Parts: sequence; C-alpha cells; structure tokens
Amino acid sequence: QVPLVESGGGLVQAGGSLRLSCAASGRTFSSYAMGWFRQAPGKEREFVAAINWSGDYTTYADSLKGRFTISRDTRKSTVYLQMNSLKPEDTAVYYCATRSGPIRIMAYDYGYWGQGTQVTVSS
Repeated sequence: QVPLVESGGGLVQAGGSLRLSCAASGRTFSSYAMGWFRQAPGKEREFVAAINWSGDYTTYADSLKGRFTISRDTRKSTVYLQMNSLKPEDTAVYYCATRSGPIRIMAYDYGYWGQGTQVTVSS
C-alpha cells in the first residue's frame, strides 16, 4: 500500500495558476514512478504527466506541454503539478498515482491512486 493524498485544487479564473500536491506515505516512495491523471465529467480518465523515481525524467500529454510541470521532492515524499495559463477545458478531478518501475502513461499501469482533487477553471 502506498497511500496518496492530493491537495491544492480549487476554483481559478482562466489564465490563472494552481499547484497540486500529492503526498505519499511509505518508505518506498523514492523508488516509485508518479503520474498525474485527470477526469472531466462524462469523459474518460486521461494522462497528464509522469515523473520517474529519481525525478530526472518527465513526460507530458502533448496538449499540456509548456503549461504544466511535474516535479517531486523525495525528502517530503511529495509530487507536484504546477499548472499555468489554465483554461476552462482543464476543469476536471485530478488524480495522482504511483507504480513501481518505469514511467507509464496508461492509467491501468498504476496500482495506487489518491482520492482526487477538483480543479475548476472559470471563463
């Protein structure tokens, strides 16, 4: 078990920024890849970004490159998602997830999930 707790969501105007945090417990956090996904109402869960265990490799959904940045602080067992220039279409519940091994972009490859945090972007 790797319990994950997301925070940092909220309501923001278009063009604004938010930083999501995902705190993990457990001594194995440093060896796990971490991912962010999101799910809008009526849509499937989609990949946002992922980072490897050491933090030196990241990957993003093509449509989000340049606006979103994923990072991790191993000392704090926390992964972050900095979201800039937010758009109404970014409105969704954002989930962090973790898996042992390398980065993957498919949700089914991740075994542990947080409860999600709501992000709402108003126009």
